[in-house]
Order: sequence, then C-alpha cells, then structure tokens
Amino acid sequence: MRWLAVSLFVALSAAAQDQPNLTIVDRIKAEAFDRSKVMDHLYHITEVNGPRLTGSPQFERAANWTIDRLKGFGVQNVHVERWPFGKAWSVEQSSVELISPRYAPLNAAPLAWCASTPGAIEGEPILAPFETSFRQGPKKIKEEFDAFAAKWSGKLRGRIVMISKPRTPRPQTTAQFRRFTDADLSDLAKSPDPAMKLATTKIEDLEWPEAPDDVAKFFASLPNALMEQVYDLYDRFAEQRGEFFAREGAAAVLLTDQRSHEGMVFAEAAGGFKKSATLAPPTFVLTAEQYDEIARSIEHKLPAKLRINLKTATPARDADGWNIIGEIPGGARKDEVVMIGAHFDSWHAGTGATDNGTGSAVMIEVMRVLKTLNLKLDRTVRIGLWGGEEEGLLGSRAYVKEHFSGKNSYVSGYFNLDNGSGKIRGVYLQSHDAMRPVFEQWLAPFRDLGVTTVALRNTGGTDHLSFNEVGIPGFQFIQDPLDYNSIAHHSSMDTYDHAVPEDLMQAAAVIASCVYQAANRTDQLPRRPK
Repeated sequence: MRWLAVSLFVALSAAAQDQPNLTIVDRIKAEAFDRSKVMDHLYHITEVNGPRLTGSPQFERAANWTIDRLKGFGVQNVHVERWPFGKAWSVEQSSVELISPRYAPLNAAPLAWCASTPGAIEGEPILAPFETSFRQGPKKIKEEFDAFAAKWSGKLRGRIVMISKPRTPRPQTTAQFRRFTDADLSDLAKSPDPAMKLATTKIEDLEWPEAPDDVAKFFASLPNALMEQVYDLYDRFAEQRGEFFAREGAAAVLLTDQRSHEGMVFAEAAGGFKKSATLAPPTFVLTAEQYDEIARSIEHKLPAKLRINLKTATPARDADGWNIIGEIPGGARKDEVVMIGAHFDSWHAGTGATDNGTGSAVMIEVMRVLKTLNLKLDRTVRIGLWGGEEEGLLGSRAYVKEHFSGKNSYVSGYFNLDNGSGKIRGVYLQSHDAMRPVFEQWLAPFRDLGVTTVALRNTGGTDHLSFNEVGIPGFQFIQDPLDYNSIAHHSSMDTYDHAVPEDLMQAAAVIASCVYQAANRTDQLPRRPK
C-alpha cells in the first residue's frame, strides 16, 4: 500500500500550496475596500480622457495617463508595446437634424471609420433597406448583400440613404439590471454536455443557426481559431459595406440597431479600419424611435428633410495599436510570470466605462494594492492593458505572438476581467479540470462576498483566449450581469454612472488575492494536457 501513501502525500502537498494565507487576504481586503482608488482610476480613464477607440488620440491620452499612474505606484518597466493597426479616426464635430416636416435635433452617433461631410449638407432621405448581421454567417451575408447591390447600384449618388428596416422597438419586459441568483450560479456550475469537436477549420463551412438564442450558443461553442475568423468576417463585412456606399457616391448613410431602445444608440464600425480600406461615407446610427419617425414621414409622402454635419479626423499616417505593460518584479522565481489584463480600448458613443474601463481600472487597482502592501511575490506580476480587442483581440494576440509563441513555459497563468461592472461571482475554468481545486481554495475567503462558483465552462469573446491558444492557462471571472448587455455594452450609455463602486472594490480584492496565491505557489499553475 506504499503507493497509496505516496499518492496521498502528493495530493495533500498540492492542496497545501493553495491554502490561502488569511492574514494576507485580510490585508488585501482592507487596502482594496478602505483605501480604494478604483473609481478614481475609472474617472480619469473615461470622463477625463474619453472613449478609447484604438488608434484615436483619446486612447493615447488615456494610455499616457495610465502609464504615469502605474509608475506613481512604483510599478516597474512600465511601457507601451506597439503593433500595426490601421487607420486613426476620431470625431471632432457631429450633428444630425430633422428640418422638415418639423425641426428636431436627432440623437445620432457617427460610426467609426467614416468620412466627414463637406460642411453641412441637406437632403431628403431615401429608404433602401438592407439589414443583415455577421451573426447570420458568411453565405447569407453575401447573398443578401449581392442582391442589395444589384438593386441599388447607380441609384444612390448624392443621396442620404436609410438602410435599416423600420421597426417598433420591443417592449422591455424583463429587468434591465440584474444580479445572478443562486439558481443562475447553480446552472453555471453544471458541466456542459459532451459535444463532438468541430471537424471543420473554416467558418464558411459551418451551418449557422437562425434563432438568436441558438446563435449565442453557437458562438460559445466555437474554438478560438474559428472565433478569430468570425471577427475577421465582421471586419470584412463592415469594409465591404462602407466601400460599396463610397463607390456609389452616397452623401450619407443612416441606420438603427436591433439593440436600440429607450433613446439609446449603439455605435460600432461604418467601414474597415485597415489602412487599405476606403473610408465609408458619413454614417450614423439613430435611435429606433427617431429613425422610425423619419421612415414614416417618407412612407406618408411628406417632405422629410435632414441637415447633417460631420467632421472627423483621419490622419494620413498609419496608426499603431498600443498595449500598456508594467511589472512588479518577483523574488525567488522572478523569471516566471503571473499576468493580469483587461482590454483598454472601447467604442466611441459613450466613454467606454463598463467596456472595458472597469476591467482596466480594477487591474490597475490590483497592481496598486499589491505594490502598496509590499507583499512578498516569488514570481513577477505583469499587467497588460490591451488595444484592439473590439476589432478581434488584436492587441493581446499581437503580444502573445511576440512574446509567448513557442516559448511560454515561464508564464504561470493569465487572469482577465471584461464583463462589465458586476462583482465577481466565480471563475470560468475553460474546461481545465485541474484548476478546480486550486480556485475552490483561492476563492473560499470570498464566499461571503458572493464568490461561490467554479464553472468548468468556457467563455469567449475576450483576451484570455489569446493566452489559451498557446497553452497558457487563461481565465475570465464570472461577473454579475447588472445592465451590461441590456444597456451599456457598446452604447451611448456606457458611461461612468453605470459602474458600481462596491462591485469593483470587491473584484480588485478577489483578483489581488488570486494573483498573490499564484505568484507564491510552489508550482506553476497546471497546464491542460495537449
């Protein structure tokens, strides 16, 4: 029975190294709760510096402020790492007005990577509905776009073109702000049903579901390599659409968004961001209610007339993407690294507060807490705040390719935060069973703060995937949804007021504690078997 004794000793030794030091946890909580600076970080990132579209002056200003703040905390080796991006773009002036059959200023946001108007322009809009989504898959997008182009080619020069189908916004019958219930978390904790791995390596060969709920599940099932193709599909579609309207000479393009309700707008890309792409014509997203009013005016044969003025800055130089990097050097194992990160970029209609100013502010706060407490860290702790996430995880992918491709054995793990302002309720294991007992011990001191769930499930759509792709254990924390998906995500309401201070303080304490444990663990975090 000697083998049993040896096995038991190994298991107990492995468990012992993950027992949290409650004295340290108590100190971390006190610093993160009683002397928090997380909302001050968020205020400067968002309201002082504004939204942070990759390549924009606002991104660079916010990045420079963050560099100074990290240095001020004593974080070392703070620097920017650049990677090729594409077009710089920002808004300097914007207005859309209804001037007939009555006057009304319209709630409209320009979409990224569109051109300026030649001063104020006026005209009667025409309705040319074309509404599709990259969620419908490449085959259907191509079919519908080819049909639209054939119908309208040669008919749009000098026109203000309305391309969305008018629709009455759906009544909001569910709560717009919610927290996970015990039942929700219990469902998350259940292991997903086994599923055959997808045999295809091309997104074009997949059968795409039609129901919105099925589409969400479909995306969640895709491996990272196929998700990268989804991002590329979105970029190609935006570029193709923008180039068509530019080629046809449209004076401006107006649309609304299926997510729009109660006067909000959701603003993303009008055209391609790559340096080879043609700028789209001036393109705006309107609230559903105002868009429908204009469409009804056209249908009733009233002389709807608009005045549009847009001034954008698109420097001729190619823009680099920026990643912000900094370190707290380790001790006994200083050549090994524990990484934390969040994406720093945002869209531009709001101030990018919950997507992802909150994640960035929390990770800055984690570095402040660890440095202020001067905790012993055997491994080096490194922060990465990524650009280009919204265009397809570009910043983290570039960083991983530069630093870790084929040589990542010195990186123990990566922790990410990017699901809004909600408090942490647990962690997604990304199908990594060996990390279950590790996180169960690490998170135990925070059960009374709602951190109860260790889910084997995968979650996608953010930068931990770039690390998982090269075999580095990467994790995204489970967060209360709050109003992230219902109101704030990519909308004009993604602002400081939608951040919850107590939740961000809790998140900073949880992550700082996990990072401390990972940095001082005897062994690196276990790898998944290949």
